[in-house]
Amino acid sequence: MFTPPRQSPFNFTALPPLTLYVHLPWCVRKCPYCDFNSHALRETLPERRYVDALLSNLDWELPRIGERRVQAIFIGGGTPSLFSGEAIARLLAGIGTRLALQPDPEITLEANPSTVEQRKFSHFRAAGVNRLSIGAQSFNDDCLRRLGRIHGAREVIRAVEAAHAAGFDNLNIDLMFGLPGQDIDGCLQDLRTAVALAPAHISFYQLTIEPHTLFHSQPPILPDEDSICEMQTLGQRLLADHGYNQYEVSAYARARQHCMHNLNYWQFGDYLGIGAGAHGKLSCAVTQSIWRYWNHRQPRQYMERAQRGQTLAGERMLNADDARFEFMLNALRLTQGFELRLFTERTSLSAQALTPKLAALVGRGLLWRSQDECIGATALGRRFLNDLIEHFLPDPNR
Repeated sequence: MFTPPRQSPFNFTALPPLTLYVHLPWCVRKCPYCDFNSHALRETLPERRYVDALLSNLDWELPRIGERRVQAIFIGGGTPSLFSGEAIARLLAGIGTRLALQPDPEITLEANPSTVEQRKFSHFRAAGVNRLSIGAQSFNDDCLRRLGRIHGAREVIRAVEAAHAAGFDNLNIDLMFGLPGQDIDGCLQDLRTAVALAPAHISFYQLTIEPHTLFHSQPPILPDEDSICEMQTLGQRLLADHGYNQYEVSAYARARQHCMHNLNYWQFGDYLGIGAGAHGKLSCAVTQSIWRYWNHRQPRQYMERAQRGQTLAGERMLNADDARFEFMLNALRLTQGFELRLFTERTSLSAQALTPKLAALVGRGLLWRSQDECIGATALGRRFLNDLIEHFLPDPNR
């Protein structure tokens, strides 16, 4: 862990909320668009050894959080539903004996719609998982094939039905738009099918071509920009008409069904990260610091190092400029904006340094500011969100 500077810019009297992210890195097959730390499973899943490594990783992290209470747990990947219900139960039991959890915490697990994994849903529910996120991506077989998915549309529907039957009333469906071979009608039909399945939450986001993916080296033919823009606009309208409130760039939820772990990211909360390639962000009142860290990405290397407390691949201490930028990078994704006092609560910094820049961006129509000191991106600002966020980048000459 970094030694903080003698004169820290931070002055924490209260710390942000804390959540836990757990990364399970294996998939049956790597999707051509995926840039997450995921690895095709080429041998027997070492789930016992990996759960042992996760709990050892957590043991080494405990001194950094003291008695802080964890608000939510998110088990992501990869494909976490490849793991057995027994392994997830052992993982969650181990976490529960090590961390102080708030009563009835949100515990999310990402799942793929394959028939084999559907059979595990009731076991995941019994293990303590109370929120399931199903990676549908589309309900169109041709689109799924072009995306390299190993399931079909019917399997997605059966997976959602199986999740409901297993007792998951807090359920998310992941959908992408702007897919190879997709038109506007196809995009809206995907949304209509998702809405008819009555999930509590829908993630609806544009396919982007990321570096270091197969799609980057072998680009597919995507819909034109005008079509993609119309997919987004009409899709947002359809979701709103069916009671799904957009609370973040790609997140839509029925009343009080927001993803608490992800909301903590966007509100610049703290989170522990355990697992191969997992990232974490922690604030500390003792050292008056904010630091980010990340673990080794390769699962075998991670498991070998976990018992010795050597999972850390790197770390970085934030300065005041970093904290301002990262707060705005996350908070401006929230469609309802944020109260300006949240900036000070989560960074311990005065908002005074932001005032001139906020005023200028309000004047340009990119931000709105209410009388009760709420800040948010306007429709124009959301349309050019990346450009808007660049205004808060640290000055390289400072």
